[in-house]
Amino acid sequence: MDPQDAVDFGRDALLIATLVAAPILLSGMVVGLVIGLIQALTQIQEQTVAFVPKLVAMVLALAYALPWILSRLLDYTEDLIADIPNTL
Repeated sequence: MDPQDAVDFGRDALLIATLVAAPILLSGMVVGLVIGLIQALTQIQEQTVAFVPKLVAMVLALAYALPWILSRLLDYTEDLIADIPNTL
């Protein structure tokens, strides 16, 4: 196995991990920003007010994006397993 192959595998794994996590993290970030703005405008500084909506939004984003996430992970795994004879 060539060192460049190891670098390519690592890069691809990080790319897939970023793509898989992006919908969930982005939904949490957007909801957190909106809740933070609402808290700043109303001067309500309770931490639990921000936690529950972010949690609900992230669970909904996961439920909505789960088929896409699973297909991405399956494609990556299939490509990785199919490439084993070429790398050895």
